[in-house]
Amino acid sequence: MVARRPRCIVQNLPVTAQHPRGRPRGTTKRELELIAMRLFSEQGFDETTVEQIAAAAGISGRTFFRYFPGKAEVLWYSFDDEVAGLRAAFATVTPDEPMMAAVRRVVVNANRYRAEDVAELRTRMKLVAEVPALAATAGAHYDAWERAVGEFAASRLGEPADSLIPMAVGRTTLAAARAAFDAWVAGADADLTVYLDRALVALEHGFAVSGAFPVTTGE
Repeated sequence: MVARRPRCIVQNLPVTAQHPRGRPRGTTKRELELIAMRLFSEQGFDETTVEQIAAAAGISGRTFFRYFPGKAEVLWYSFDDEVAGLRAAFATVTPDEPMMAAVRRVVVNANRYRAEDVAELRTRMKLVAEVPALAATAGAHYDAWERAVGEFAASRLGEPADSLIPMAVGRTTLAAARAAFDAWVAGADADLTVYLDRALVALEHGFAVSGAFPVTTGE
C-alpha cells in the first residue's frame, strides 16, 4: 500500500550503475530501492551488504546512509511516504464528509498502482514475507499507517487516539486495505484502487451485503 511509482521491471535493472568520470554521481532513494531488490532477490538479503548496494548505485557506503539508516529500510521508504501523505490528506478533509467515506477516499487516492506494477510488488512482498529480518521490520511501519487513520478518526469523534473506536477504525481499515492489496497482487486484473474501493466500501457499510457494494473510485 504505497503511492504509485514509475514502472520498472526489477529483473532487468543493471547490477552496476554507469556514470561519467569527474563529479561524484548522485542517486535517488528509488534507484537504491530497485538495486536493493535486485540484489536481495539474486543473492539473498543476508548475503547482500550495504556496500554492494552502494557500489551498484555508484556511491559510497557512507553516502548510502544519508538515504537510509540500514538496508532493511530501503524497502519501506515509499510506504512511510504514504503514511505522511495520508496524514496530509486527512488534514484537508472537510467536516461535512462522513468519516468512513473520507477514510476510503483518502486511502484509495494514496494508492495508484496498476496491473503493470504487479511484478515489482510481488518481488517486494516475497522478500518481506520470506526474509525474517525484513518481516521483523514490518510491524512498526504498519502501526504508523494504522495510527494515521486512527488519529483522523479520533479527531472526528472527539476521542483520544488510543480509545476503542479510533483504534478499531485504524486497525480494521488497515486489515481491509491489506486484504485488497493481497487480492490485487494475486489477480492483477485491474487497478489496485478497484480492490481498495470495494473492500473499503464494504467496511464502510459493515459488510452488510457481501458482493453487493459498488465501485466508486474517481471521486
